[in-house]
Parts: sequence; C-alpha cells; structure tokens
Amino acid sequence: MLCALTSIMASTPKRVPIPTYGVDYRGKIVLAPMVRSGELPSRLLALKYGADLVWGPETVDRSMIGTTKSLNPITSTIDFTRLPSNSSRPQPPVQRESLIYRLHPSCEHGKLIFQIGTASPATAVEAAKVVAEDVAGIDVNAGCPKPFSTTGGMGAALLQDPDRLASILTALVKEVGESYEIGISVKIRLLETPEKTEALVRKLCSTGITGLTVHCRTTPMRPRERAIREQLRMIGDICRETGVACLMNGDVKNKDEALQLVREYGVDGAMIATAAEANSSCFRTQEEGGLLPWREVVTEYMKMALEVDNKWGNTKFLLSQLMPGKAEIFRKVTGCKGYRQVCEVLELDDMLDLAKELDERLGIDEQKETKAMKKAKHRNKSAQAAGGNMILQRSVDKEKRSPLPERGVGAGMAMPAMAA
Repeated sequence: MLCALTSIMASTPKRVPIPTYGVDYRGKIVLAPMVRSGELPSRLLALKYGADLVWGPETVDRSMIGTTKSLNPITSTIDFTRLPSNSSRPQPPVQRESLIYRLHPSCEHGKLIFQIGTASPATAVEAAKVVAEDVAGIDVNAGCPKPFSTTGGMGAALLQDPDRLASILTALVKEVGESYEIGISVKIRLLETPEKTEALVRKLCSTGITGLTVHCRTTPMRPRERAIREQLRMIGDICRETGVACLMNGDVKNKDEALQLVREYGVDGAMIATAAEANSSCFRTQEEGGLLPWREVVTEYMKMALEVDNKWGNTKFLLSQLMPGKAEIFRKVTGCKGYRQVCEVLELDDMLDLAKELDERLGIDEQKETKAMKKAKHRNKSAQAAGGNMILQRSVDKEKRSPLPERGVGAGMAMPAMAA
C-alpha cells in the first residue's frame, strides 16, 4: 500500500498552491497585456468571444500609488483616479481627475490580471496593494523592450538584473500574494542563450510565483521577426519541476492554434496579442464558428466602449485596428471627432442616444477644430495668398491617415500598441 501511494505521489505533477482568490493559468488561452489595446472595452470583448483570462496594459507602479478608488455609478466600473500634478500651466478652478485604471468588478471578476511596470520591490508592493482586492493576480512586466517601459530599469531591463527581478517577485508574493490571497506572476523574454534563459527561469520559479509567461523573442527582436520556440519545451519542463504554470506568447493567431502549440511544446497555456487586436473573435474555435466579420466585431466593441465611457482617443485607435484599412468606411471613421459621428457613419442608429450622451460627458466638441488643423491653417496663410493650399491639404491627409489618440489610461502613455 505504501509503495503504491509513493508511486502515485511521484507521478503527480508538482503544483504551486493557487491562492483562494487567485487563478490557475493551466489550460487557459488569454489576452496578452498590450498598451492601448488592453483597455477595458478590449478586455470585455475578448472575454465575450472566449478568452479565459485578460491582462490589462502595463501600469507603472508610481502612477497607481496615491490614486483614489471609487465606484462609477454611470458605468458600474471601479475607477482609480488622481488629480493632475507637476503641471506648470494654470489649473482650472475645478480640476478633472485623470483616469489611471478602470476595471469591471462583475464582468472581469476572477479573470483580470493586473500587469505592473516596476523596478523596485517597495513601490511594486505599494502599487499592487491599491488594486489587489479587485484582481485575480499581479503580473510583473519583465519583457517590454520599448523605452517607455525600460526607462528606470523596468520592463525588459529587468532581464539584465535577475536578482532585482527576483526580489520584486519575492516581495510581491510575501506582502501581496499571501496577504490578499491572489497569485503573483511574471512575463519575460528569451535571453541571449538557452543557458542564460534556463538560469533566469529557475531563479524566478523559486520565488513563489504561480505563473510565468515567456514571449518567444529576445529583447532586440521586433514583432515582425518570427517567434523563437526552440526553448519552449525546456522552459515548460523547468516550470513543471517547480509547480509553476507556463504560458507562451508570440505569433499565436487564434485559439485553435494556441491549443495545438500548447500540446506541441508541453506548456500550460498561451497568450494572444496582435491577432486579438485585429479581431477579438480569434478566441473562438472553428467549432464555435471561428473569426467573425469585422463589422460584427466593431459593433460589439462600440457597444462596450459606450457602456464603460471609454476615452474617445482610445476607441478611435481600436477602431482603426479592427477595421480593414482599404475599406472606404475606414477613411470616414478616421475622420470622425466623436462617438456620435462614428455611430452615424457605421449606421449604429440604436446607439446614437448613448453616443450623444457620452460625447457630452467627455466634453467632445465636434465643431472645435483640432490644434493640428489650427496650426496648419496658420502656416498656410502665405501659401493661400499665393494661390496654393498644399500645406493644409497635407495636414488634413496626415490627420486622416494617422489619427492621434488621447493618452492611454493604462500606464498614462500614448505609445504604439504592443504586447508588454
């Protein structure tokens, strides 16, 4: 009997205990953390179409520290806001608070992972405690290679300082994970050699984390370069030895492919990034109907954006990703200055009233010229006097091609969307 019991125990894979309010990453196909494309409407859309979990965009620890948490009675969301600071410009008598992070307590319950940008155990813990009661896990970004993330030693910069990264994770596990009973995880990239990657993964898995995601590219690699999957099995084996769930990220196009790659490389789950940005219904299997037409996805996205009072700039950016660029209607939408105009262009008549109300709440004035157009007109005066209008036309064309979004709510930065 004792021998049989010993045999069973030996064959049972080791697993780090999942905290009461945490979530096991095994068997999950999830939405990757992406700047701008990981805001609330995008997360809700991914969940609607079958994502098991959703990561929010990287949020810098210092931006969360000192925020005010409140329940928004209009959107039924939990908002983390703060007053603008360090501004040299005169402030209005009544300042509008800046929205730093927004989540949906019922729709995202048990499925939202908060990704934090940090370079310090102390500030990581302080920021994580602000949101820990409302999320299923805290994930440390140790993979984003962009300067806005690596500045100050965050993101992929942590890969070159494994001891610091391990200390951050250990502090989060002890002071946040255990106290709030949620999981702590980390997202990394591959290092220069398999040996260095192996050493890093072993160090991180010894900190008490419940999950590790590997983006199958090195720090210098760009998204257009093919993901490197040769080290995945080795990483998955190490995670299994230590009981940590392992997710893969990089060039995963849809749920069916994700499930196939999980089986092929022996990992526990997978993240989908840019494919979800282009069409969130990629989380549907072929058996469930596969990808939906872009119009149907856009309609659902607009409905969710209106329901949660999403910032107009972010909505406009996401529409530009969800719509085919060659479609004539794409140019019309990129020229819109508010929700009402978009609903009219897309013929979403049942959403018009909501759109008008939201435009008013957000202070959107469709008649007000953009700063870029004003400057263009000013520069164009001399050209118009000479009978030309090329400067103004170039400005108009540029605005139609590249509409600039407002500052993102995630890390407070308007940067190109990419997986963190």
